[in-house]
Amino acid sequence: MDLPLIKRKELDFQLYECLDTETLCQRARFFEHSRDTFNAVLDTAERIATDKFAPHNTLADKAEPEFNGQSVTMLDAVKSAVDAYNEAGFIAGRYDYEEGGMQLPETVMTACAGYFMAANPSTTAYPFLTVAAANVIRTFASDAVKSAFLPRMLEGTYTGTMALTEPHAGSSLADIKTRAVKQDDGTYRIKGSKLYISAGEHELSENIIHLVLAKIDGAPDGVKGISLFAVPKYRLDSNNELADKNDVALAGLIHKLGYRGTTSTALSFGDNDDCLGYLIGEENVGLKYMFQMMNEARLGVGFGAAMIGYRGYQYSLAYAKDRLQGRAAPNIAPSDPQVPIIEHGDVKRMLLAQKAYVEGAMALCFYGARLVDDIHTLEDKNARKESTELLDLLTPAIKAWPSEFGVKANDLAIQVLGGAGYTREYPVEQCWRDNRLNPIHEGTNGIQALDLLTRKLWQNRGMGLGLLQARIEADFAKVSSDDVKALVHAVSPYLAQFVSILPNAAKGLGDTRLPASLANASCMLNVFSTLLVSWMWIRQANTAANALTRATSEDDLHFYQGKLQAAKYFIRWELPLIKRDLNILTHFDSCCADMQQEWF
Repeated sequence: MDLPLIKRKELDFQLYECLDTETLCQRARFFEHSRDTFNAVLDTAERIATDKFAPHNTLADKAEPEFNGQSVTMLDAVKSAVDAYNEAGFIAGRYDYEEGGMQLPETVMTACAGYFMAANPSTTAYPFLTVAAANVIRTFASDAVKSAFLPRMLEGTYTGTMALTEPHAGSSLADIKTRAVKQDDGTYRIKGSKLYISAGEHELSENIIHLVLAKIDGAPDGVKGISLFAVPKYRLDSNNELADKNDVALAGLIHKLGYRGTTSTALSFGDNDDCLGYLIGEENVGLKYMFQMMNEARLGVGFGAAMIGYRGYQYSLAYAKDRLQGRAAPNIAPSDPQVPIIEHGDVKRMLLAQKAYVEGAMALCFYGARLVDDIHTLEDKNARKESTELLDLLTPAIKAWPSEFGVKANDLAIQVLGGAGYTREYPVEQCWRDNRLNPIHEGTNGIQALDLLTRKLWQNRGMGLGLLQARIEADFAKVSSDDVKALVHAVSPYLAQFVSILPNAAKGLGDTRLPASLANASCMLNVFSTLLVSWMWIRQANTAANALTRATSEDDLHFYQGKLQAAKYFIRWELPLIKRDLNILTHFDSCCADMQQEWF
């Protein structure tokens, strides 16, 4: 089935109609750009993703990377795709012209990323991790470390990783055991092991720069004693040219449910007590630095989950239009012709749910990308601070909600295909497997829930929450059509109930109800995220309703009517499901907290 990776009309709607991305060209940083240049970059991303990334997506899933004890091998097409990505300048797309970048908005780069994620998530992981690692080095590293690594990372000749997890610690980074010993020359010797390190070993680049969390001898206990180091696969000489192999060893490859084309590695640092590392920033502040990469990655994980969900939705939609089976009432006689399964009510339900999930998630992620642009380019300092507060508040939801409901969309795509859906002859089962990793990637969704409940809602005296309420109210006030006003009236009582439980929820974090509060954190995240996506759907519905008054082509009429219908579905069918969570949060239900391990 030859389908576009993303319908361009969908990207145009999100970028130019909902977010008015073209107005970014009025800002100093993007003044040399225009809608034409943005579209040219999108065209290039679509072409490379279609020609270089998509063709080996299934092949890389079947032919995983292999380790022969000396080196890792994988399909030649992976390197060809990564090289094309690098040569087109996407690695440095966000960076200054002086650094070899294109000074593109985050919003546009996110749209480009959508093509690559829809085409091939596992190959896309290599450059995406490199960009995130390069950003940390650029922001926090010394000039010497920057000059050694950053230019080549931005060219793609060096790649990057984030090495956090250890076999005994998992998400509990306070318990890491990797050590760092300072040398007379100011470098460090690293010793320890890391697990599940994506892109940790390969032959796609000349060097791999690992960002490694470790504790310096004598550092404080817990997270306050964590430092961050740049640890190269190959050392550099005095001219910053490649030299000897560093004391970093691949202990083995890990075989995963999805993302099979991305090497997942167990790495050993300092088996021979000679692993060279360079401190990034100050000692004992490493987790703060790494959180920049983690938060960027969380936004990327959420958007990637939305795009994998979107890809499965598009395929199941095309299949449902083509697959003949059964008859539709009232024409149900054996002599009546069969109909495409999209004519059956339950198939429409499953397709509409997928559309509501993935396009709602996409809108939420693009909104987060626009906040990144505002943080970096708004002239007013207070406006930049407000954007930062709002993005901090939204980040747990941007990561968690798409990664939960993108998987649900892929599950429904399998169901639409019936028995064909779970066979490997069709792509939707791989979409589900790839996407199932995302609720765990970059901090499990349970961790996002705890972050929201215990920190983000109350950060800076609830500043982000106040800003969010103001923006929601402003968008609701813009609604003019009766159809969309009805949706606003449906959402408003749930918003009011959410706001009403917040004071009690805050008290519950400081009294005897704390165990129940923490056990029910996922309920808070679900309520918060569902309300956010409802807001996103009202924004989309209002944009579509206004566009319908001007639309002349049949394609445009169908597109905008589809947006309105998906908004109605989400708010009528999905939003009411948070009643259970609101009730649990209101009464501090302790069912989960009270369960004892002996009772299982």
